Amino acid sequence: MNTVQEEIAATAARMVVEEGLEYGPAKRRAVKQLGLNARAQLPNNDQLEDAVREYLDVFCADTQPAELAALRELAAVWMARMAAFRPHLGGAVWRGTATGLSDIYLQLFCDDSKSAEISLIDHNVRYEVSTVQGFQGEAVDALSILSSCPGLSQKVLVHLMIYDLDDLRGALKPDGQGRTYRGDLLALTRLMKGIA
Repeated sequence: MNTVQEEIAATAARMVVEEGLEYGPAKRRAVKQLGLNARAQLPNNDQLEDAVREYLDVFCADTQPAELAALRELAAVWMARMAAFRPHLGGAVWRGTATGLSDIYLQLFCDDSKSAEISLIDHNVRYEVSTVQGFQGEAVDALSILSSCPGLSQKVLVHLMIYDLDDLRGALKPDGQGRTYRGDLLALTRLMKGIA
């Protein structure tokens, strides 16, 4: 990473942690804040994640582990509730960089794309539907729920991303460093217990 990319990553990491921004908007805003050319070479998401981890280690080591644990506990609750749809946890909560400002992202792999939505309706769960970019760049439905997080004493957004069952195979590929982008409830439970 060159010096400009390092500056962008460090500035964006602060925005991710302190403001809860997603990686893309944080990188764009960092470029603008640093007064750089809009065509400046941006750090990739792995580089930004490394900068986020450094920021957390330096500035949030006393609070972030408890916030992460609370979010993972809430994710486990929702994963158990939605077990019929093969839920996998992704994003910052899975990767270990989440704070109290982070949302929870669960990817559901369904035989029928409307079945998860019907399940929420059957259980009187209020949600909003939107379309977002999926992990393979395709458009997917997201069902967003505002859920109480007892460990944080606040409400947290839980996003249920709806994928076709066939997408599960490609979802489990690791990144360049051998880390997974998502995990099922068993993998999350192992993470929460500190089992590698």
